[in-house]
Amino acid sequence: MSQHGIKKRKLDRSTEDHMYFDSYSDVTIHEEMIADAVRTNAYRTGIFQNTKSIEGKVVLDVGAGTGVLSLFCAQAGARKVYAVEASSIADQAVRIVKLNQMEDRIEVIKARLEAIDLPEQVDVIVSEWMGYALLHESMLNSVIFARDKWLKPGGLILPHKADLFIAPINDLVVEGRLNFWSTVEGQYGVDMSCMTDFARKCIMNNDITVSPVTVEDVLSHPCKFAELDLHTVTPEQLKDVRGVYRCECFGSSSIHALCVWFTVTFPADDKALVLSTSPFKPETHWKQAVLYLDDPVDVMQDTQVEGEISLYPSEKNSRHICIHVDYAIGEQKKKSKAFSIPDQFLEV
Repeated sequence: MSQHGIKKRKLDRSTEDHMYFDSYSDVTIHEEMIADAVRTNAYRTGIFQNTKSIEGKVVLDVGAGTGVLSLFCAQAGARKVYAVEASSIADQAVRIVKLNQMEDRIEVIKARLEAIDLPEQVDVIVSEWMGYALLHESMLNSVIFARDKWLKPGGLILPHKADLFIAPINDLVVEGRLNFWSTVEGQYGVDMSCMTDFARKCIMNNDITVSPVTVEDVLSHPCKFAELDLHTVTPEQLKDVRGVYRCECFGSSSIHALCVWFTVTFPADDKALVLSTSPFKPETHWKQAVLYLDDPVDVMQDTQVEGEISLYPSEKNSRHICIHVDYAIGEQKKKSKAFSIPDQFLEV
């Protein structure tokens, strides 16, 4: 048994890659990403505010998808853009580039990044590599590979920094579902209150639940627990991204879960641009990662929630993320729980 839990059959890397790239061959995921105006506008603005560093320069777009970021870079004056995309959506990127009359400056390369040879070093790397809970799907490893192999010294990475945050939350929907079984007798004359424990085990399980969290449900100020500098982070560090957290609750409520989200930052001469997936900001397609405790815990104002959190690759598929959390709430004894992405995400 590993430190993070029971070992499962591990997929070989080629199978992992096939599953991953195949998931990007359908229109739905690209529609979702382009339609996410918070995401797409942040990249557009982040690229245009770095025009001085892009104009007349060579850009590498890692995981280019439909090529929208490559087109933004060309619009910002890039001399040459290498748009690398391993999935079959690369065929559509070629058409989009041609439709926008940028084929003289954007070269779409349909291949795994690690398998290609570029004819030159690049001045800029751009990539939208983030997944659920930041690290699900692990495309950051490809960005690091590209950085180490092709980025010129002092080159630009867009975005250049990522931060991870955590906060305790209340979930009124879960509360209502747990209370439901106590109301059945009043409705139908059959006592089903013994179902509550079973319902709690089913609902407050070990899944990383990807769902939007409202501001009203957040019970403390956010706590930043990890920071990744894309100029220096290594693949080894991504095997265990961990940090400690300490939050103080705003008032009386019940904690059902811990909520994890991220920001990425684009450099700028004056004010850096931050793309945030926080519940305090407009919703994005990443939503938030919700980690349910085993049981709801009642808290009061200033009740402390503290512990340690670790994000690491699944032993079954290294592209998938697992999260291990130690938590202590108020005077309660410290508890631990491990979470993984549920099967419906793994089957994509």
